[in-house]
Amino acid sequence: MAMPPLPDSLTEPDGSAVIRVLSYNIRSMRDDREALARVIRACAPDLVFIQEAPRFFRWRKRAAWLAARTDLVVLSGGATASGPLLLCSLRATVERTEDILLPLTPGLHRRGFATAVVRIGRARLGVLSCHLSLRPDERYAQAEMLLDRLKAMDVPHAIAAGDLNDRPDGRSFRLLAGELQDCWAAKPWGDEYTSTPDHPHQRIDAVFATGGVEVLGCGVPRGLPGVTEADLRAATDHLPVLAALRVPASS
Repeated sequence: MAMPPLPDSLTEPDGSAVIRVLSYNIRSMRDDREALARVIRACAPDLVFIQEAPRFFRWRKRAAWLAARTDLVVLSGGATASGPLLLCSLRATVERTEDILLPLTPGLHRRGFATAVVRIGRARLGVLSCHLSLRPDERYAQAEMLLDRLKAMDVPHAIAAGDLNDRPDGRSFRLLAGELQDCWAAKPWGDEYTSTPDHPHQRIDAVFATGGVEVLGCGVPRGLPGVTEADLRAATDHLPVLAALRVPASS
């Protein structure tokens, strides 16, 4: 079934920017890399919030390959953020970047945030890609740190996206949705569930935006022209989340 069109990227006469953002857990590019690139390219994103980016041998080369195959550039993250990665289109002017490693719990995987402040047109915004813990108490603490990090960016608007390892009724998800806009809940578009591609039954990946950002649509881009079922199944073990957002111009 055809979906209603999602707005294209553009700059409004008032200086606000309509941007497309994509959140995607890519399982270290261990699956079909060409299918992954086709999905990302078909979504035509301005900003891509990656989780489980390559972190080991020649990880920079693999991140650069993905950026080149999707007409994007590497913004920040990767192994230096323990997995989260940010890609961007040439619409984005980079103001600063910072990769953040979170406190390590012995016996658990190290987590981090890939962050940046960018300008698109006259809109200035902070961006953060995350992959939260599988353990509930650590996950909640990381969600608190995510909110603190967005406030510390000192920007008028911000977007955070990633694999939360939590459902909308979970404690960590509810914490984030209480402080930020859950973009799917604000303006559903496409499909809801992000895990797994073969049997979608839960929403554990999400895009969040601060107040003042207008959500024009958000969801899994199933049925979007150029995004095939075969590619979604072959690319990785998560489904992507695509959102169109209108970010006001900054003074």
